[in-house]
Amino acid sequence: MSGHSKWSTIKRAKGAADAKRGKIFSRVSRDLTLAAKDGGGDPDVNPRLRTVLLKAKQANMPADNIDRAIKKGTGELPGVVFEEITYEGYGSHGIAFVVKVTTDNKTRAAQEVRSVFSKGGGNLAQSGAVAFQFLHAGQFLIAKDQTTEDRLMEVALEAGAEDIITSDHGFEVRCELHEFDKLIHALEDAGIQTESAEISYIPTVTVPIADVSNAKTILRLHDALDSLDDVQAVFSNEEIDEAIAEEAHAEI
Repeated sequence: MSGHSKWSTIKRAKGAADAKRGKIFSRVSRDLTLAAKDGGGDPDVNPRLRTVLLKAKQANMPADNIDRAIKKGTGELPGVVFEEITYEGYGSHGIAFVVKVTTDNKTRAAQEVRSVFSKGGGNLAQSGAVAFQFLHAGQFLIAKDQTTEDRLMEVALEAGAEDIITSDHGFEVRCELHEFDKLIHALEDAGIQTESAEISYIPTVTVPIADVSNAKTILRLHDALDSLDDVQAVFSNEEIDEAIAEEAHAEI
């Protein structure tokens, strides 16, 4: 879901955590392999690997799975070669989508993503046709029971945060891409647990969806994209009231 509705996305994801655990492990495993391939298997000298290891820890990923994924990246174990690709597209009602993919087969990934968009009433777009509607930045969501606003500002701003947004749900911290690893480890060292920490595409302009039927169409497209094995993350710019989103999900 889009940045403004990220909290409700997390709420739904937690409810389906057990059902999606295999997919979560698969995603983190691919991230570990890519991180180890790019920077080596030692987290002390590979900030990206250190960051993904935190994700693995939060997901309660078994140590054996983590070790295998890293060794595939360093070449100590045989494994497939993954590539990272970002697709852009439009869903129904002009909703902009950015889809992050990690795949060992670009042709298959493109065909699957294109097919899902087509079946969902949308279409893939040229590179750059959608991304300009989003802020590409680090994004952290933190529940209010984890810290105070003053403490968070002290830790986050010192570590390079650009913005801290307070809402009824909690705190949202944003940072430049190159500050992401530094910030996630500063929060961990301060004992501040995040609900979500990722390199995100945050919409700068949103499209309101006020009808349950239209919301169902958009949410079905989200679910279909998210179910693809190669898809790592989906971002979009719809704005759906939480009550409408819950009603739509109940009917899907």
